[in-house]
Amino acid sequence: MTATSTTPRTPARPSPEQALALRISETELRQRRRRVASELQSRDQRAMVFFNATSVFYLTGFAFIPTERPLALVLTDDDRALAFVPRLEQEHAAETGLFDDVRAYPEYPGERHPMARLADLLRDLRLHDQPLAADAPGYASGWGYDGPRLADVLPDARWTLLPKLVETHRMIKSPREIALIRESARWGNLAHALLQEYSRPGAVETDVAFRASYEATMTMIRTLGPSLEFRGGKGATAGFRGQIGPNSALPHAITRNIRLKPGDVLVTGAGATVWGYNSELERTMFVGEPTPEQRRYFDLMVAMQEVAFEAIRPGRPCAEVDRAVQAFVDRHGLRETWRHHVGHALGILGHEAPFFDVGHETVIQPGMVFSVEPGIYVPGLGGFRHSDTVAVTESGIEFLTYYPRDLGSLICG
Repeated sequence: MTATSTTPRTPARPSPEQALALRISETELRQRRRRVASELQSRDQRAMVFFNATSVFYLTGFAFIPTERPLALVLTDDDRALAFVPRLEQEHAAETGLFDDVRAYPEYPGERHPMARLADLLRDLRLHDQPLAADAPGYASGWGYDGPRLADVLPDARWTLLPKLVETHRMIKSPREIALIRESARWGNLAHALLQEYSRPGAVETDVAFRASYEATMTMIRTLGPSLEFRGGKGATAGFRGQIGPNSALPHAITRNIRLKPGDVLVTGAGATVWGYNSELERTMFVGEPTPEQRRYFDLMVAMQEVAFEAIRPGRPCAEVDRAVQAFVDRHGLRETWRHHVGHALGILGHEAPFFDVGHETVIQPGMVFSVEPGIYVPGLGGFRHSDTVAVTESGIEFLTYYPRDLGSLICG
């Protein structure tokens, strides 16, 4: 049996009101900053230095490529935001970020190290001997960076490390953030539909993935027009990442340019970036009719995901969701096929805290957004995993992804 095409019609171009919704507003960005500034005041800290690129984006809307060149946000307790950037980012920061001032240094490492120049900036702000916070001891990068800590260049300041402050704020999404993730899911759905349409015996995984991703992205661009900003992403994507045939039993396989053949189990992944926000859609598909054994594991996987959906309720700890699924695993003798926890939060990043894991007791709250993706992995046969993105509501969950989950809709060939 071959599933009918699930490719949706191209959505209509957004109205001016919808176009405005495809970004985080300046008002919301300023609210985020004020929330952090208020927390600094409550801790009697005069300012905080942020090196984390995700935190900088969350607080200012400035998306950039972290390299060997240090880049930082200095946020004061009276809500002044100053960007400290290499010269090559000066105009970029001024145009796309919500900063009160942008200070640039020439280059890394330069005749005077950028961290020493950051200390100069803090002295100019008369913060050199004040209680200050930072999200890390100093700048760090795997791109060849080497340099001193903040405490080394500004020893008279009283430093407190708050590495999780903004991550905690990001756990509960605003209505606008959820709208961006929902829009991401819409285009991930299109990319996945195209991926399934082009998944035929003899096709090569990279060809299928590139074609589906390109066509979905171009449709996304044509439909949304000037209202669309990726802000750090790459449009709509869909692919297999090497999870084809027996390799689908490797949850984090990598692309190997495999040719699809009858009988293969396919584990897919699709999503899109809209103003820096992402969704996650994964499905288990089959090239041709699945065997009875493949059907059995597919049905168990779908039932296991349903257990997870039922367990996600506001007020419960995240750990309970994983415990419920692990109880299902043990009831059905699937322990040898279990590889990972049930899911994770997501939004700006593909994986965010909190996690549906027995070791994570964070309480589930309305506004949190999670992937739900318990899997079954049978060496030599294949992997079986659906992933859906859901938003927690006052009474349960709202599905943001909506691609078919039943076996009959997921047969290719």
